Amino acid sequence: MGGYFKRNPHIKYIAPAMGVMALLSIIPTLFLVIISFTNYQLGWEFSRARFTGLDNFIRLFTGADADFWHSVWISLAFMLLATGIEMVLGFCIASLLNNTEFRLKPLVVGILIIPLAMTPSIAAQMWKLMLNAEYGVVNHILWSLFHIKVVWLSPRFAFWSVLLVDLWMFTPFVALIMYAGLRSMPAEPYESAAIDGAGRLQTLRYITLPMLRKLLFLTLLLRSIDCLKLFDTAFVLTQGGPGNATEFLSLHVYRLANAQNGLIGRAAGVALVLLAVVSVISAALIKQQRRGTD
Repeated sequence: MGGYFKRNPHIKYIAPAMGVMALLSIIPTLFLVIISFTNYQLGWEFSRARFTGLDNFIRLFTGADADFWHSVWISLAFMLLATGIEMVLGFCIASLLNNTEFRLKPLVVGILIIPLAMTPSIAAQMWKLMLNAEYGVVNHILWSLFHIKVVWLSPRFAFWSVLLVDLWMFTPFVALIMYAGLRSMPAEPYESAAIDGAGRLQTLRYITLPMLRKLLFLTLLLRSIDCLKLFDTAFVLTQGGPGNATEFLSLHVYRLANAQNGLIGRAAGVALVLLAVVSVISAALIKQQRRGTD
């Protein structure tokens, strides 16, 4: 043991953080795995729970839980739409800030920080008032300009309303990261490209994007994970409704564990599926990023 610490002197410095991680992450995850193979319900003593094997997972994948697959599809759809739109808009905003100099740029950057500084639940509550069909400011503007009223939190538009709020909150996050990356890039490649007669699209494709590759993948990874485990914004706006229109996987876990007699075992099974989906997508993005680096 002493030889191991001599060969790896850094271990003693990271051991406290590893211990905290084990207490806060690894142990609860192991407990989640164990509970997912039982019929445990909220309020039971653990001695009352019975081992049910794969029954909770069979129930999910065979369609006995009618809302599970719906939650999977809308979670994946939300991740693809939100991440894709935020990456494109964020990069466009960052490029505009990087290529344009004006006196109020610090103010614009400060405004971009505002959504990030707000608690998601508070921001969602604010948007819930703004999207109110009768007295919300969004409908007031639409009616004033186009004589249109939209029931934003109806089954037809609830998903898009949650997406709108997420875009408002996290597009600035992507923009600021991209802006920092663009500001840190060296000028020499761009000067050489200008001398060779490269156009803007060629410069973007062959210089900017390759040099930002690592940062792009990191941002994509962070936003993908956040979108998959979205809870607070959707819960405040719609509570997963109307019906199950916005019942993402995290909200499905909540409903099973709290709103349906505390079915903790079944909720743990859904939570493990969510963990697996996040892990697979994260691993795929990391592998793709490393492949591009190699």
